[in-house]
Amino acid sequence: MKYGLIGCGRIAVNHVKAVVNNGLEFVAACDIVPENIELLFDKTDYKDRDKVAKYTDFKEMIAKHPDLELIAIATSSGNHAEIALYCIDHGINLIIEKPMAMNMKDAEEIIRRSNEKGVKVSACHQNRFNIAVQKTRHAMDAGRFGKLSHGSIHVRWNRNKNYYDQAPWRGTWAEDGGCLMNQCIHGIDLLRWFMGDEIDTVYGVTRQQEHPYLEAEDLGMAVVTFKNGAVATIEGTTNVFPKNLEETLYLFGETGTVKIGGTSTNNIDVWDFADEAAEDAEAKGLQEATSNVYGNGHTSLYADVIDAIQNDRTPYVDAVAGRNALEVILAIYKSMKTGEVIKLPLGDFASTDMEGTFSHE
Repeated sequence: MKYGLIGCGRIAVNHVKAVVNNGLEFVAACDIVPENIELLFDKTDYKDRDKVAKYTDFKEMIAKHPDLELIAIATSSGNHAEIALYCIDHGINLIIEKPMAMNMKDAEEIIRRSNEKGVKVSACHQNRFNIAVQKTRHAMDAGRFGKLSHGSIHVRWNRNKNYYDQAPWRGTWAEDGGCLMNQCIHGIDLLRWFMGDEIDTVYGVTRQQEHPYLEAEDLGMAVVTFKNGAVATIEGTTNVFPKNLEETLYLFGETGTVKIGGTSTNNIDVWDFADEAAEDAEAKGLQEATSNVYGNGHTSLYADVIDAIQNDRTPYVDAVAGRNALEVILAIYKSMKTGEVIKLPLGDFASTDMEGTFSHE
C-alpha cells in the first residue's frame, strides 16, 4: 500500500515506526521545513530514505503521486482540517493526528465529506490500542462493570519552556490550544468512549498558572454528565513538577472497578470485579513497557486502518471518535468563556473563540 506523510516533527517518529512495522511502501514525505524530513529519517534510521520523494508543498506531493492510498497528517494542529479535506477530495484515505480539527464545523465536514467520497478516516487516538485499555474494553463490552456510576481521567504531565520553544505554533489558540487540546485529548477520548459516548452536559474551568508566554491554558478541570446517568471528572495539566507523573483513568461500576495507570494509560493498577473470568490473572498488575508517552499504539492503529481499507469497513478509531474528543474539549473551553454549563451537542465552536481569555494576550 502506497503511503505518504505530511508533517515530520516530534510525533512523526512513531508514524515511521508504524510504517515499517506494517510493511507500507513509503512513497513521499512533506514538511514546510525540508531539514525536518532528513532529521526524521536520522532519528528512525529509516533504511529506504532515498526512495522517498520529498516535498515542502502537500498539494504538489499529491499531484505528483496520485496513486497514494494512505496519508498520515502530523502537522501543526491548526492545519489538520484543511489538509484532510484536500486529501479526502482526492480520494486518499487518512490517519489524522489529534486533534482532528480545531473547530466543530471542520470536524463535521471531515466526517460528511469522507462518507460522501467513500474515504476511510482514522483519528489517531492510538491509546485505544494499549493492552490495558483493550482488556478493560473487553470487560466493559462483556457487561462486567454493571451499571456505570462514575469515572475520571487525570493527565498530570510536565511541559516546560524548552518544549514550547520547539515550534512557534505551540500553545496558540489558532494552531494548538492548551494542555487539554494537545496533551490531554487522548485521555479525554478514552473517558468518553468508556463512559458511553452520549454526553448530556459539560462544566469546565481552565487556568494559565505557570506558562505566561502561551495564549492557552496549562490547567483544565471539568465535570461531565452522561445520558446514561454516569458522571465523570477531567483533570489535565502540564504544570506537574518536575516531570510527567501519570495519565490515569478510573472507571467505577456497580460490579467492577478498574484503574488504568502509568504515564500513558499503559498499566492496570486496580482490577476488581464481582465475577471471576479467565482474563483476570493476566490483567491484574499488567504493565506495558513504553519508550515514550505516545505509547505503542501507532503500529496497531495503522494495522487496523490498512485492514479497514482492504476490507471496506469503518476504522476502529474513526472520524466520529476524533470529533467526539474534540467536542468535549471545546465544550470545556466554551464553559470557561461563558461561565455556564454547556449542553451537548455543542454546535459550532472554535478554539479561536477563546482568544483573549488570559489577561496577557
